[in-house]
Amino acid sequence: MDKDRVAGAAKQVKGSVKEAIGKVIGDTETQAEGAAEKAVGKAQNTAGGAKDAVRDAADK
Repeated sequence: MDKDRVAGAAKQVKGSVKEAIGKVIGDTETQAEGAAEKAVGKAQNTAGGAKDAVRDAADK
């Protein structure tokens, strides 16, 4: 598993938590930051998956 997948998943979780906290306390800025961090994490996770796929294909 590529390290980008792990880091991306961690960012997604952190962003989700931050977004939820922003919703609970009514802070739209924190909520938006969480949503943005979640999106960055998803993109990083996707990039890591692509690297894994290339690596797997090269190994065959």
